[in-house]
Amino acid sequence: MKYLCLICAETVMEQMTEAAAEKHFEEYSEFTEAIRESGHYLGCNRLQPPDAAITVRVRNGKVTTTDGPFAETKEQFGGYYLIEAKDLNEAIHVASRIPGARIGCVEVRPVAEDEQTLRALGFADAVAPR
Repeated sequence: MKYLCLICAETVMEQMTEAAAEKHFEEYSEFTEAIRESGHYLGCNRLQPPDAAITVRVRNGKVTTTDGPFAETKEQFGGYYLIEAKDLNEAIHVASRIPGARIGCVEVRPVAEDEQTLRALGFADAVAPR
């Protein structure tokens, strides 16, 4: 089963000292290599800070945009991993090793792969995992 691990933290790489950011990048490099070797890795990336984001809304056919997400929280999404795990417990074990979990949190969310979702996304020939 696929799981999306959303990494949240109060401090993103751009807000760290150069030395702290370099150490954090190295920890991520080591973690990513480890989950590639274990077969859990499907994809990942770091996100730019919230001030680089745009929020898009469509109401009554009209598109509006606002700068950044302005959530009522100090934590912000910093990146993600898409992993393969046999169940939620294994996904939690993998997520607990993500370096950002030590300074923030990691939300683990199953990816929907039911037949209706796959069909809506254009994967009509795909068979949902059981």
